[in-house]
Parts: sequence; structure tokens; C-alpha cells
Amino acid sequence: MNFSLLVVDDEKNIREGLADALALDGYTVFTAEDGAAGWKRFEKGDIDLVITDLRMKEMSGEELQKKIAYESPALPVIILTGHGTVENAVSAMRNGAYDFLTKPVNLDHLSMLVKRALSNRELAIKNSTLEEELQKRKQLGTMIGSSAPMRQVFDMISRAAPAKASILITGESGVGKELVADAIHELSPRSEKPMVKVHCAALAASLLESELFGHEKGAFTGALGRRRGRFEMAHGGTLFLDEIGEIDQNLQIKLLRVLQEKKFERVGGEETIEADVRIVAATNRDLKLEIEKGNFREDLYFRLNVVNIHVPALRERKDDLPLFLNAFVKEFSRENGKPIEGFNDKARAVLYHYDWPGNVRELRNCVESAVVMAKGNVIVEDDLPPTLRDVSDNDWIRIPMGTNMEESEKTIIQSTLGFYKGNKSKAAEVLGIGRKTLHRKLGEWGEDDEAAGEQKTE
Repeated sequence: MNFSLLVVDDEKNIREGLADALALDGYTVFTAEDGAAGWKRFEKGDIDLVITDLRMKEMSGEELQKKIAYESPALPVIILTGHGTVENAVSAMRNGAYDFLTKPVNLDHLSMLVKRALSNRELAIKNSTLEEELQKRKQLGTMIGSSAPMRQVFDMISRAAPAKASILITGESGVGKELVADAIHELSPRSEKPMVKVHCAALAASLLESELFGHEKGAFTGALGRRRGRFEMAHGGTLFLDEIGEIDQNLQIKLLRVLQEKKFERVGGEETIEADVRIVAATNRDLKLEIEKGNFREDLYFRLNVVNIHVPALRERKDDLPLFLNAFVKEFSRENGKPIEGFNDKARAVLYHYDWPGNVRELRNCVESAVVMAKGNVIVEDDLPPTLRDVSDNDWIRIPMGTNMEESEKTIIQSTLGFYKGNKSKAAEVLGIGRKTLHRKLGEWGEDDEAAGEQKTE
């Protein structure tokens, strides 16, 4: 690795002598005559280590070191000092300087010190690069996750993507099914070919048929010319059919034929067109239930569901929340020009406590809103959308400091029972105690007739 050094000293002979000696060690060396000039050169970038005199006009070495430490905490700074200013050099080390040397400088010792500092820096850079690589592995495309359920999804994507088989992606709205489809295409041998998407729920049946298969001129009112359908556009690539559970029975039959025969005709046309298309479909519906109701063809279901990838709801993968929060805060801070650092403990607790019925889509909107509304650099509970704050107010148990254990236990049991509308079995399950124990506790407080009756008969 080729390192660049910056030598800052107001004495020309010392500055140039150090630069020449360090250049012989194979480093690229820049020089500056004082702290202010050194800072200007440092701001240009490409500096791996700074050697600076302590006492200089314009800006002292200690001031320069503080500015560098604030901007690049991991970058090593070596302080040069006379015997009378050793205490200042020690102070600079407390503020983050790597080491100090007294003048006149022993060049051999300086060479060793620089080599050691840069070795540590190279190791830190490699560790940082490795950490970034690990983070990338946690993200497949723009998908984010390191939880066990998402690792399983990533594994299925990696194994299924190279094949030709149809894939059915299932999961609630907002979990990221389209991102899974994108990842499958990008990891497949078809990645250089088109990825065409159709949102089936957005179009009426007649329009959807034309959208999928195209139409000839005059096929219907308004068909002023021939139009290619999405199957033709996706030739050689991937066709993503989102919300496949919304298409009607007639179109299901036509779609089944294409999947079986790899051929179709445009609406109003007679020419048979071959379709080399890999189908990836997605739905938030229970298609087995739709089959039982007569709304979805079983034979089409089996054609689509060769490989099933189920994307878990956000409430089932809350271990991924820190990754989402970090990514969304960075994105929306950049978009809105606000230096938001993250969430305080209370706001973070609210986010973890919430069940996210709208999944990742809802979380994303929530973070964007919080970034916009934040007054400071840290998002607090009041910055969150009202829906989250209202839920947090209802779902928390607050016990004042100084409350003894017996009263605390009573408050927890009463609040849990109230939250579950008096359902003692559910409250006992959540609290991790037996139903009899719950009845006994309530009986002791005169709040359970069943327990009171048992005590009278004993």
C-alpha cells in the first residue's frame, strides 16, 4: 500500500530534511510551513499520517492535531517538540496524537515509529473494508437483513436464482417482495436481459390481458396500432407478476397456457409468439384459501409455485431493525440536508415495541417523517408519528421510582390483565406464571371471586 505523509514545520531545514528521509523509505511526502497551511493540505485528502511541529505561527501543532482528530479520528499524528514543551506533547497525546518525538529527531526512531503507525492504520483500513464487506453480505441488492429468517430467504434466493423454474414470493404487503424478485433476476443468468414488471391489481382484466400479451390494431376500441405486450418485452429475461392473486379466472387460463406451452397470441391476433420468459410472481393472499373459495386455479398455482419464497413480516425479524434504522436515517438525512445521528433510547424502544402492520414500507415512512420533524441531531419520541406515540402510551407499564416489589408486581399483573381485557389465561401466559398463581395473587388483593371462593372452602 502506497502511503502519503504530511510534514508540517516552520523551520525549512527540518521540514525538508524529514521529507527527504521519509521519501527514501518509499513514502509520498507533502510539506507545509505552518499549521494553517498544513490544514489546507490535509483538507485536500490522500494523507495517511501527519508529522507536525508543536510550536508554530498561525496555527500550533496542537490545534492542527485537534482539527485532524475531529475530522479523521483514526489518522495517526506524530508530534515534534523541544525539551521545554514535552508537557504540551503529552497533552496532545491525550487528545488523540499517536506519539511524540523530541528534537533533534532521531531519523531511525522516526522511521520505525512511522512504519508502526502506518501498519496499524493499514490493519484498521483492512478491518473497515472487511466490515463493509460483511455488511454487503447482509444485504442482497437493496435488501437489508441479518436475522435468521432473512438469512434463510437469502439462501433460497441464491439457490433458486440460477434455475429456470417459476418462483412464487409470498408475504404481507410492505415486506419487500419486489426486492426479492429484483435479487432473483440480478443473480440469474438472465440478468443482462430485461426485468419487466406488471402490477396485476392496478389494471382491469381487459387492460391486463392487453398489457401482458399485447394487441393488434383494431383489436378493441382505442387500439390504434399494434402494441407489444410484457411477455414480448421480457423475452430472454424475467417477468415479475406482482399481486398475482388479483387476476380473474379467464386470464388465469390464458396465463396457464403460456406457462405450459411457452406460446401466446396478441389480443385480436393470430400469429403465435414464443415466449422465453422466467416467471416470478408475488402475492399477499393465501392462494390455497383462494383455491378453496374457487377464486384461483389450482393448476396455475402449481405452475407458479415451483419454488416458494416466503418473506417474513417485520415483526418476525425485529433483529433487523438496527440495520433498517441506520440505512433509512442516512438516506433521509442526506435527502433533507439534516445531520441526524439516530434515535434516543426512548424513541428506539417505541420502534422496537411496535408491531409494524405495514412492515418495512411503514417503517421507512416513519423514519422519513421522524427525520423531517426532528428538531435536533437525535430523533426523540415526540418526533415519531402520532400513531406510534399513541400505541406506546397505551402499551407501556410505568412504575414510579421508589415503588416496592409487592406494589410493582401488583401494577404489572393488573396492567397486563387490563391490556388483555381480563383474559386471565392470556395474561398468565404473557407474564410467565401459572393460571392458579395468577388467581391466587388476585385473590390476595380481593380482585378475584374464583380465588376468594376457593379460599373460603379451604
